[in-house]
Amino acid sequence: MESNESYAADSPEELTKRSHEEQNQSEAESAEKPTHVRFLVSNAAAGSVIGKGGSTITDFQSKSGARIQLSRNQEFFPGTTDRIIMISGAITEVVNALELILDKLNSELYAEDGSDAEPRRRIRLVVPNSSCGSIIGKGGATIKSFIEDSKAGIKISPLDNTYYGLSDRLVTLTGTLEEQMRAIDLILAKLTEDAHYSQNVHSPFSYAAGYNSINYAPNGTGGKFQNHKEDANNSVTIGVSDEHIGLVLGRGGRSVMEITQMTGARVKISDRGDFISGTNERKVTITGSQRAIHQAESMIKQKVASASERASD
Repeated sequence: MESNESYAADSPEELTKRSHEEQNQSEAESAEKPTHVRFLVSNAAAGSVIGKGGSTITDFQSKSGARIQLSRNQEFFPGTTDRIIMISGAITEVVNALELILDKLNSELYAEDGSDAEPRRRIRLVVPNSSCGSIIGKGGATIKSFIEDSKAGIKISPLDNTYYGLSDRLVTLTGTLEEQMRAIDLILAKLTEDAHYSQNVHSPFSYAAGYNSINYAPNGTGGKFQNHKEDANNSVTIGVSDEHIGLVLGRGGRSVMEITQMTGARVKISDRGDFISGTNERKVTITGSQRAIHQAESMIKQKVASASERASD
């Protein structure tokens, strides 16, 4: 009889119950895993998230239990004029904080069309290139399943080789807030399984500090900042062939503005016909700190080199 009683404890009903309990425990443990998410916001949106005297960001951190950090003013994601917000904590905390932020931005900054129907919005997540494969999946299977499940649009940008040292890509989610949050749930669960992804929590704005070095001292050290200001009057002139000067300028001056925003250096291009003596190269004068000059010069040379490579193909 004793053995029968022991067997009865493992009846199908008990096994099912135990399976559900184990599944619930597994989901609860997964929800408590530490993770982070980074995404882009405009300066106006960043101000709305911070609130007067930091009141809003403090409130959101208190309600969610997550930590919320912003890149500094003028510290933009390369190729954009958007700042970066990073939220870190347990998965549930991160999701709660993100929902608070997006809900506020949708109601305050974006609710200008007066429509009753909830509009489709866009959020751009910053994801390391090394982790994008896990979102895409074999033959695109994972990203397709995420799109079907969430009903959100999900697009991953190509890696932009224009910016030296940049190893992050943008994952753009479009849809209603509910669709976006479902997509983020799925993406975060997948990224949290990736050991490489968790390492990025330690340097959330590393490229921002490098590309905007003239505005802020590395590591926020006062001494370096003072030296940096003293260095700001260094100047270097390089030659760029007349046929390639348009790449440096960009349409409507966009490229030269991006170089200035990303590096902090000032870039001045000589007038048409004003060449370096004995050449057909225009003068490109770069002014700023040594570091800013070096970064700007590298970006300019990279633009020209990529054009030369395409021409020779």
